[in-house]
Amino acid sequence: MNSSPITIQDNSANPGPLGLFGFGMTTVLLNLHNAGFYEMNSMILAMGLFYGGIAQIIAGVMESKKNNSFGMTAFISYGSFWLTLVALIVMPKLGWVAAASNEAMIAYLIMWGIFTALLFIGTLKINRALQFVFATLTVLFFLLAAGDYTGNASLKQFTGYEGIICGAAAIYTGIAGLLNEMYGRVVLPVGTVAK
Repeated sequence: MNSSPITIQDNSANPGPLGLFGFGMTTVLLNLHNAGFYEMNSMILAMGLFYGGIAQIIAGVMESKKNNSFGMTAFISYGSFWLTLVALIVMPKLGWVAAASNEAMIAYLIMWGIFTALLFIGTLKINRALQFVFATLTVLFFLLAAGDYTGNASLKQFTGYEGIICGAAAIYTGIAGLLNEMYGRVVLPVGTVAK
C-alpha cells in the first residue's frame, strides 16, 4: 500500500487589503472627529463596530489560515481594539457600567501604544509601508494618551491630524497590496525589505 502525504494548497484570497482598509478607513473617520471636523456620532461607532472591528477580525482569522501569525495577531487585535472602543463609549450610555475614568483611558491607550511598538518591530521584516503605518500608529496611541493626560485641546487636535495620516497610510498599503496582486506587478510601491 502506497501512502504518500497529501498536500493541501491554499487558494483563499489575500485578507491583508481587507484588514488594512477596515483599519485605515475607520481610523481616518475617527481622527477627522479628533481633529475637530465633526462630533462623535453613530457613523464612527458603526464603522468601529462593523468595518474596523468585525471585518478586521475576519481578516485576522483568514490570515491564520495562511499561516501568517503577524497578520492574524495584528488584525484580530486591532479589530478587538475597535470593538472595545465602541463598547467603552456605548456601554455607559446604555447604563450597563460606569464610564471609564480618565486615568483608565490613559492606561488603555498606553497599553495599545506599547503593543503597537512591539508589533512595529515585526514590520522591520515586511515592508516600508507597514513600517510607516505601525510607527505612526504607535505615535498616535501615545499622543492620544498625552492628550487625555494634559487635557490640551491643541494637542488633541494635532493628534487627530496625525491619526488621519496613519489611517491614510493603511489605506495606501491596502490598495497597494490589492492592485499589485491583481496586476501581477508593482503598481504602487510598498518598499520591499531585503530578506
